[in-house]
Amino acid sequence: MLSTLAFLFIARPIAPAVSLAGATRTDAAGWIMLHLEGKPRDIGYQYGTLLAAEIDDAHKAVRQETRGSGKDWNWFRDSAKAVFWEKVDPEYQQEIEGQAEALQAKGYKYDKWDVLAYNAHIELEGYYLPWLKSKQTNTAIKSNAKESCSAFIATGSSTSDGKIVIGHNLWWGYLMGQRANVMLDIKPEKGNRVMFDAFCGMLHSGTDFAMNSAGMVLCETTISGFAGFDPQGIPEFVRMRKAIQYSNSLKDMERIFRTGNNGGYANTWLMGDTKSGEIGKLELGLKNVIYTSTKDGYFVGSNFPEDPKLIAEEVPGGWDPNPKRNSCERRRVRWNSLLTQNKGKVDAEKGKEFLADTFDEVLNRKGASDSTLCGRSAYGGAVNTKVASADMVKNWQVWARMGFTDGSEMKFGGKGLLRDIPSQPWILLPGKK
Repeated sequence: MLSTLAFLFIARPIAPAVSLAGATRTDAAGWIMLHLEGKPRDIGYQYGTLLAAEIDDAHKAVRQETRGSGKDWNWFRDSAKAVFWEKVDPEYQQEIEGQAEALQAKGYKYDKWDVLAYNAHIELEGYYLPWLKSKQTNTAIKSNAKESCSAFIATGSSTSDGKIVIGHNLWWGYLMGQRANVMLDIKPEKGNRVMFDAFCGMLHSGTDFAMNSAGMVLCETTISGFAGFDPQGIPEFVRMRKAIQYSNSLKDMERIFRTGNNGGYANTWLMGDTKSGEIGKLELGLKNVIYTSTKDGYFVGSNFPEDPKLIAEEVPGGWDPNPKRNSCERRRVRWNSLLTQNKGKVDAEKGKEFLADTFDEVLNRKGASDSTLCGRSAYGGAVNTKVASADMVKNWQVWARMGFTDGSEMKFGGKGLLRDIPSQPWILLPGKK
């Protein structure tokens, strides 16, 4: 007869073993290239193991940044658990749990609710919190998410070889923007292999430039002035990750983004299928979702809402289309000029030039600002950039530059978590399929 002690020992659930096999980390020019593979829990554990110190640093930065919301971190944890956890697919729940387990093994006191809240904080602060306030005041309140980024995708007669070229720079506050320095290369148990840039510790991207082994590419710019949220919907961070992991066509991407759309992190998504050369634009509001595609031309993003019905119903106060008064519209003017002037010439090198552009042609002045494609302002700017051609996607490569797209630098004098932004070179981040 077994003793009570022996029985308790045998009956205690034992967590399945995790594997670090195949996981690698490479640091270069401000980037951390991270390859993860295996079952979901393995992927999360590998992530937390290889980047434990950097994830801890990013969590500290997020907690500092979100203080301006008027909510403490416990509110973010509790809200993420209540609003999002049951809507997170089991495989991503397991990635979150695996990352938390690895962080704890490294001596950091984070649990899965911290990891979940970190992944969800953009939606919670930028969309859910304004929605809660709007319910109290019975007045639509605009998102306070970072309305930034410049992006383009081109194909057909617009490009030098008739194939797709895509590029994106992330505009973000300097504090967290410096933590958007991870290039994740994930080979999951199910779905396509994916590569995307990310805020350190995120299982999706948050910065949103991505490609997969089926030849699909994806990026976005946030819709300015947007208001709306559905707490019953699927979080954007889940839909983005699913869209790049499980899409083999533009129809797949559109369907995944639409299914359970909660209005969180409302973006205009630029997407492409490098197999067919077709590109698409998905203006993803909550009440209004507009999709357009072509095999000849280009789409651009610089945070402008475009559909009249979306503007009327989901942009409180409307939208000023005058580029002399609206910096987002000035960037749209510049995008259209550059892509028109370079028709038939667009390639990855041109894409790098476009995203580093600091000329405001509406105001006829040179110098990075909130109205130039390489953005700069007092609070933040274009802190990372990615460009890829169809052939690069086929070869699992992307041009990437950490720091300002034009290669300039900024000094902060060692103010707490805020670090200097050095000038970094463009580097070709390779992978092997």
